[in-house]
Amino acid sequence: MAEVPRWRLTGDMFDVCRCRVPCRCTFGQAPDEDQCDGIIACHIREGRYGDVTLDELNLVGVMSFTGNLWAGAKAAMGFFIDERADERQREALQTIFGGQAGGWPASFAGMIDDVRGVEFVPIDFEIADDLGNWRVAVPGKARGSAEALTGPTTPEGTRVQLHNAPGAEAGPGPVATWAIAQEDEVEAFGFKWSWPGRSSKHFRFDWSGPQ
Repeated sequence: MAEVPRWRLTGDMFDVCRCRVPCRCTFGQAPDEDQCDGIIACHIREGRYGDVTLDELNLVGVMSFTGNLWAGAKAAMGFFIDERADERQREALQTIFGGQAGGWPASFAGMIDDVRGVEFVPIDFEIADDLGNWRVAVPGKARGSAEALTGPTTPEGTRVQLHNAPGAEAGPGPVATWAIAQEDEVEAFGFKWSWPGRSSKHFRFDWSGPQ
């Protein structure tokens, strides 16, 4: 196996999922009704894998599992990778997110035992600067969007956030910003669901390896 070069990715990720607000998985628990279906979308603001630049590329995963991932349950997942990526960028992204390059993505990849496939597709990704909303679309395959969670006692201009989440999909440390999903629709890789009105959250990530 070739030596893994030094790499680092920073950016934004969010999910929309089957759980009611707030997603129990983020608290290290099993999902509602013990079943999760969801979209995880990543936007790389700055990225490098050795001498390969990965800035501004997107990746979307669609996944389903039964039970508590943090207690050993395993997921099925399919991946969409930004079609703008060239051959070397595609290889780098698959190596990182497939877990072969170490770091937090390797820990997350260990929770997946059924990879349904990888497709290179257009991905439309948007996150508001104030984290008021976010959305992603893979035409004909998957759509997810959310509006920031708020309520009668939320101070104006603030976001509902969780620090030190015991089950953060982005790894240890990042802050979860909560939202309500407007769309969570998938028809791809043998999955089909629609779960509007359920949970969504955003994390900023900073992953690297090897140390």
